[in-house]
Amino acid sequence: MTRREVLFCLRGLGGAALLTRESFAGRTDLLPSFWKSRLADVDRAMKQAKKGHVRLLAKSAGQRDIYLVTYGQKDNLASTANYNSACGGKDPASYRRKDGKQKPVVFLLGPVHGQEIEGVVGLMNLLAVAETGQDLYGREWPDLAANLVRCRVHIVPVGNPDGRARCSVDSWVGADPQVHERVGMGTRADGTNYVWPMVKRFHPMQGARVGELGSYFNDHGINLMHDDWFEPMAAETQAYLRLAQDEAPDFIVSLHSHNSRPSVEPTAYVPRTVKETIRTFANRLYARYRTAGLPAREGGPEPEEDGATFPPPSFNLASALHHACGGAAFVHECPSGVKEGPPVTHEQILAIEMLLYEELFQFAVQRPVRWL
Repeated sequence: MTRREVLFCLRGLGGAALLTRESFAGRTDLLPSFWKSRLADVDRAMKQAKKGHVRLLAKSAGQRDIYLVTYGQKDNLASTANYNSACGGKDPASYRRKDGKQKPVVFLLGPVHGQEIEGVVGLMNLLAVAETGQDLYGREWPDLAANLVRCRVHIVPVGNPDGRARCSVDSWVGADPQVHERVGMGTRADGTNYVWPMVKRFHPMQGARVGELGSYFNDHGINLMHDDWFEPMAAETQAYLRLAQDEAPDFIVSLHSHNSRPSVEPTAYVPRTVKETIRTFANRLYARYRTAGLPAREGGPEPEEDGATFPPPSFNLASALHHACGGAAFVHECPSGVKEGPPVTHEQILAIEMLLYEELFQFAVQRPVRWL
């Protein structure tokens, strides 16, 4: 990405307000042309894809389509065991005989929390680059496009279509944090907002405790970050774990958003080598953000012992995905743009997402996995 392009993507829209579907009343000009996050936008992109192989991965709890788009051919790597058994046999290569010559495999899981729409926007623009070489802003990403074709890439544009359908908001830039909280977390029966992290103390979110079901959840009230991994409650969870086991991705990114600077979150209950890989990648990504003049953290998550203090960290979806395939699985959090968070424009959010993908594919190509 050139300096000119960086400056172009950092231009502000100026005074953007909370944009709900109701406030649009057909005024699609209220959002920039590259800001595509609705389920209808995803459906349209799936029908228009030519280079990527599109298939229906699963149906959500609410019977909505969950799409998977794949780029690149699958390597015919030998396998004689699942990952867990292979590790028990002291030979992860028994699961996938990776020799460093195979195409890196990357799995990008779109937001599993329906109000975290920024990840959908990023993936829609990544799909445009994969198909045309340009994002939906009309900018070329030659390095990103070149490294993408060197990988096998799996993209689930929306990880929780039920929650996205329930979220009536299309942009959080300039929004009130309490509105963001209510739409995302939902409300109690008395109408008061659920808040993080207390919202996670009720799962599934069902019954009398629910006033308005938040976009965090699928239509059965399941927060897909915290399913029962040994007996999954959600068809979505089963589909993502099955995909990871079948494809053995080297890198898995679960796309999220929050009201802070962009971050690569630590993944608990994975080997130290994986934690070190995540930290190394985060440091590289944060350097890219600083160079582009974007909000950035100083250092990636330090590898730490899990459960050194009480309460212990959760074994979440990123943890589970690692144990399905051995890949470096982590959460990337993008700023949402709400008030009281870091002030970011729509262009800056897009830049944060696109630089994540550009750095990730370069990282995957430069660090081929060798399990022999």
